Amino acid sequence: MQIGMVGLGRMGMNMGRRLLQGDHRVWAYNRTGDKVAELVREGASGAASLEELVQGMEPPRVVWLMLPAGKITGQYVTSLGRLLAPGDILVDGGNGSYRDDPSRASQMASFGVDYVDAGVSGGVWGLRSGYCIMVGGTVEAFRRLEPILKTLAAPEGYLYCGGVGAGHFLKMVHNGIEYAMLEAYGEGFEILKASPYWDGLAPDQVAALWNRGSVIRSWLLELLESAFRKDPGLSSVAGYVEDSGEGRWTVMEAVESGVAAPGIAMALFRRFQSRQGDLFSDRVIAALRREFGGHAVLPGGETGGSAD
Repeated sequence: MQIGMVGLGRMGMNMGRRLLQGDHRVWAYNRTGDKVAELVREGASGAASLEELVQGMEPPRVVWLMLPAGKITGQYVTSLGRLLAPGDILVDGGNGSYRDDPSRASQMASFGVDYVDAGVSGGVWGLRSGYCIMVGGTVEAFRRLEPILKTLAAPEGYLYCGGVGAGHFLKMVHNGIEYAMLEAYGEGFEILKASPYWDGLAPDQVAALWNRGSVIRSWLLELLESAFRKDPGLSSVAGYVEDSGEGRWTVMEAVESGVAAPGIAMALFRRFQSRQGDLFSDRVIAALRREFGGHAVLPGGETGGSAD
């Protein structure tokens, strides 16, 4: 299939590469042209504008957005709605709020364009291992996207989740769970570090051990083993942990639904607290986010920063 990739950041660039490896025809657009040129060298067709991207593709088109959530994505949705034709599909694969999806789907429907929301997990490792993709929208649009989803996803790694908004809703809850998991690992290693046994332990070996038959084994522990191997004390990482929105939305959804979610809520509040100090547990979380998602970290000893 042919697909237009709009937004070539940490995720979008590697998704474009994986699609090229799967023999799809990829059209690429990014606000800065250097990333487009990089993907063109790997086999994509480049576009200098959204107009050029749409005009270069054969209908029916699929355009996939991988952009920052909120206002920026909304602007691109509006612009593409005016350029795409009936029968085309527009996918928002960013970490958007499910609350924005119904109005965007209605906006696209007025142009005869199908709107799909796709929650995408996998971070910087998705190129090699495949992504986990949660899809919301019409069944018909999902079926048309399946060849692309099969290429992008890990084996059995994509799911039709329901109508418009379902994909982003599942990704929101997924990220809320991620917050609590990261917090638990961070607190556990904080307790170890405060114990009289810490000096005799190699933290990378502890993470490796717990991944061998333990009930707390996970991919995150594999990444933590890697982070500790590079820097046993995590001294190169500041314990300043950002949040990109989904944890807040998950907690707000829990409040509105009357669902108790103390673990996720506390993990979110601990991220706020991390910006006022530099605890080892926060360095664990910051290092893990760098390992699985390529998220920026502050050098050890620094505080302050912007959301990722």
